Amino acid sequence: MIERLRQWARALKRDGAVLALAARDPVVPLAAKLLAGAVAAYALSPIDLIPDFIPVLGLLDDLLLVPAGIWLVLRMIPPEVLADLRMRAEAQAQLPRSRVAALVIVGLWALAIGWSAWMIFGR
Repeated sequence: MIERLRQWARALKRDGAVLALAARDPVVPLAAKLLAGAVAAYALSPIDLIPDFIPVLGLLDDLLLVPAGIWLVLRMIPPEVLADLRMRAEAQAQLPRSRVAALVIVGLWALAIGWSAWMIFGR
């Protein structure tokens, strides 16, 4: 059972790299590219929309949203293109990091905190 979990984790890591490659591949359909870019940016971002220290909810986004997003994008990519992307992803040793996605998420959190402060103290 532990070996099965390890294999699943390796596949999930590889498919995260596949999404990053798919977002930039000219053969991938536009809808899949856009969703792949969004899921990859979120998965590779060091910042979560729901912080992990919030009980249950903080871990649900990592356990449910990211794998569900990866699954959906992989279904949108043609099989022959997906096979090529998986081979390229396995050849890469390190996953890319997205600073733009991190800035967007930090900006969203700043807006949420600012709006909350305005709602509490500004009225």
